[in-house]
Amino acid sequence: MSLLPRYRHIINPKLKHTYLTFDEGGDLIIKSPRVSQHYIEKLLIKKSSWINRSREKLIQKKDNTLDYSRQTEIYFHGKAYPLILSQQAKKRTELSFENGTFILRYHRYDETLFQKHIDKFYKKEASAFIPAQVEYWASEMKLTPNRISFRKTKRQWGSCNMKNDLSFNTMAMKLPLDVIQYLIVHELAHIEHKHHQKSFWARVEKHLPNYRQLVAELKTYSTV
Repeated sequence: MSLLPRYRHIINPKLKHTYLTFDEGGDLIIKSPRVSQHYIEKLLIKKSSWINRSREKLIQKKDNTLDYSRQTEIYFHGKAYPLILSQQAKKRTELSFENGTFILRYHRYDETLFQKHIDKFYKKEASAFIPAQVEYWASEMKLTPNRISFRKTKRQWGSCNMKNDLSFNTMAMKLPLDVIQYLIVHELAHIEHKHHQKSFWARVEKHLPNYRQLVAELKTYSTV
C-alpha cells in the first residue's frame, strides 16, 4: 500500500519550478514542468510533514465549505451562527437572519442554490457596511481610492490595482469587525505602496499597531 498522499499533477512546460497547493476540498495539487514520477515521489516524501500540517490548517479554517447534510454554522462579523434548513410549500428559496439564527427556507433541496443565497447575503452586507468604513479610513490615512467594488474570490480578501480601484471579497463579512478594518487599511495602503516592503507595513502599523494579531486572526478564516 502506498504511503504517498493522493494528489493531482498539472504539467505546465512554461513553469520553471514545482509548486504544491491545495484545492477547496483539501486535495493536494502539484504544478510543475515535465518531471519524472521518481522526482514527484521524492518531493512528496520530503514535503510530507508540510503537506500534513497545511492540510490540517485548511480543514480547521473557520467556515470552510458548508456541509448542508448536517447541522452547520455560518460566520457573520466573526461569530458563528446556526443555520437551519426548513422545507416549505412555497416554490422559492429564501435566506433570513432572525434572532441570531440563519434560516434557509426552500421548496426543492439544491445545495448550489443554497450557496448562491448565502453569497448574496454576504454581498448585500458588504455593500452596506464596507464603503462607510473605507471612507473613514481613507480620511484618516489621507488617501483617496478611485472606486470600490465587491466580488467573491477564492484566493484574495481584497486588492488595489494601479488605478487605485479597491476590490473586496464579499466573504469578508464573515470576519470580525477589527479584521475587516485591517483589510481596508491594507488595501488603502496599497494606494501609496504597490508592494509589501517595509514602508508598506510601516504605513499599516501607523494606523493599526496590532495588525500582526489581526493578520493571524485573518488566517484562521477561509475565503470559500
